[in-house]
Amino acid sequence: MSRTLTGRIVTPEGLLQGVLRIADDGRIAGIEGTPLAPQRAREPGAPLLLPGFIDLHVHGGAGRDIMEGGDAALQVARKHAEHGTTALLATTMTAPIEDLREAFAAVSALCERPQPGAARVLGMHLEGPYINRGKLGAQPDFVRPVSLPELQELHALAPIRLLTLAPEVPGNLDAIAQLVAAGFRVQIGHTLGTYEDGVAALARGARGFTHLFNAMTPLHHRMPGMVGAALAHAEFAEIIPDLLHVHPGAIRAALRSIPCLYCVTDSTAATGMPDGEYKLGRQPVTKCLGGVRLADGTLAGSTLTMDRALRNLVDAIGVPLLDAARRVATNAADFLGLADRGRLTVGAWADVAVLDRDLQVQDVYIQGGVSDVAHAR
Repeated sequence: MSRTLTGRIVTPEGLLQGVLRIADDGRIAGIEGTPLAPQRAREPGAPLLLPGFIDLHVHGGAGRDIMEGGDAALQVARKHAEHGTTALLATTMTAPIEDLREAFAAVSALCERPQPGAARVLGMHLEGPYINRGKLGAQPDFVRPVSLPELQELHALAPIRLLTLAPEVPGNLDAIAQLVAAGFRVQIGHTLGTYEDGVAALARGARGFTHLFNAMTPLHHRMPGMVGAALAHAEFAEIIPDLLHVHPGAIRAALRSIPCLYCVTDSTAATGMPDGEYKLGRQPVTKCLGGVRLADGTLAGSTLTMDRALRNLVDAIGVPLLDAARRVATNAADFLGLADRGRLTVGAWADVAVLDRDLQVQDVYIQGGVSDVAHAR
């Protein structure tokens, strides 16, 4: 059914006061309006229409974890849709192959047949097992070198849109070009690699960095590390703007250095849930004081949602709203090569987050369909 939405529309060309028309096929049929100065976006009156948020690093939510299999991914996708996320990558943990098979098989049907009220699951982010044992973070120790046959087996179950690896692990750097040629998008993460390792990985076809600053060698002026490689050379990188994983000053530095920096939540089963005990893959984790940690205090993902990420960028860090909208939607779509998501433009999917002037989610449209879960929080 065609629909018309009215408000202040954040488009690639700027801010408009006008109408957005949704065609019967769920795509944007037209946008008409009067240009507005960006600083008028949060004046009282009409709602804000932003591109639906795209989250490329989602482990869980609503008490469920992607590694559980079953209907966990559906429940996770519904929880994140409540917060304006219209598309996501289901993200797996470092795990034995049998656990990965189970998780991939369970997500497969959701990739093929989107469900009403749930964010569109675009595929999988394989965060490990091809990482460095010395930078596990909250990952369990089932690490191993890159295996193309293993990847192809998993990809046949559900599409791998992104994989994280540590380039300094023997064999991994040489595998990057082969992975890219096979159609896999590669990110650098959970790494003890040097600046030179990062530069070499980018030269071979790696395109981004997994949760920048976290679980990688830091920047020092005589040993720039993997963070230095990202700040000096990256076009894309993901970052967790919960203000716990990364200091606001470091986020500002990344915003100035990396043109297409984009936000992710790295969310866990604890997202949208009260304090208590949850699972992150095989790992028991505790939600307390706004964070999620292992028993030894290691940060273990987050409870962040993408609407909170937007508010943190705008209200805590001072990013202009139109730029922040790109950081929670457009840049992630561009990283995946998706020209029909992450932007409000004619012909794109009508993935729309409707916000009030306080940037609180009022309604969510996913491929043109209104989601009634936005009021379930």
